[in-house]
Amino acid sequence: MAGRRHKAALLLAAVLSTPAFAADAGVHSCRGTIYLTFDTGSQSQAELIADTLRRHHVKATFFLANEKTVRGDWSLDPAWSGYWKARVAEGHAFGSHTFDHVYFRADAAGGRIKVRPQFGQHAGKTQTWSAQQYCDELRRVDTRFVELTGHHIDPIFRTPGGHSSPNILAAAKSCGYKHVGWAKVGFSGDETNSDVYPNALLLKRALDNLKDGDIFMAHMGIWSRKDPWMPANLEPLISGLQQKGFCFATLREHPDVRP
Repeated sequence: MAGRRHKAALLLAAVLSTPAFAADAGVHSCRGTIYLTFDTGSQSQAELIADTLRRHHVKATFFLANEKTVRGDWSLDPAWSGYWKARVAEGHAFGSHTFDHVYFRADAAGGRIKVRPQFGQHAGKTQTWSAQQYCDELRRVDTRFVELTGHHIDPIFRTPGGHSSPNILAAAKSCGYKHVGWAKVGFSGDETNSDVYPNALLLKRALDNLKDGDIFMAHMGIWSRKDPWMPANLEPLISGLQQKGFCFATLREHPDVRP
């Protein structure tokens, strides 16, 4: 009997020491969950993001618009198909960021919305759209994503700048989309002046203040920031949060976002 108990104890010890068990135990011992999100941009940091998330076994959510990239093409061009297919295979989530990166300007009568696209046929021109036109803009991302990857995006969206309105929310709801912003402390600061907000300050602010359930937002490349946020901060941000006991998940698992 004693021999059997000894063998059972050895078997249990072996199971507890396996990487798979340790990973599962880590999931269940999380002190909280952070939801990393990335909006398309210049795409200068696209590969760095993919590599960092993969090495740390982190799942994130990407909000997609067809933006001009540092390669001279567009982020939803066929040339990016392989990149987005790989992210789908890794289990990340995806939402619409409006196809032409359309900025909100004001609500108008009759549920209409004043907008200004950054890219596309009407770039830089203020337009007044119906709710249907706004829905069509959200769906353009899904249509292109299916063409590139064979998969649909999730029924979520984020406006450029995060600015929504009653008319935008009503229009999006009518076609099944839910708007997702970010926590106040979840703003990466990657759009700010790097002389005024250096990377070390932005990293400390995030590590000190992010808490369970917070949505964090950064871009996949910013044209204007002199000292880019991503190369200096993404790795230590993820490592630092993991060391504090946080886990990561896509917005599909967020209690305020999931169906």
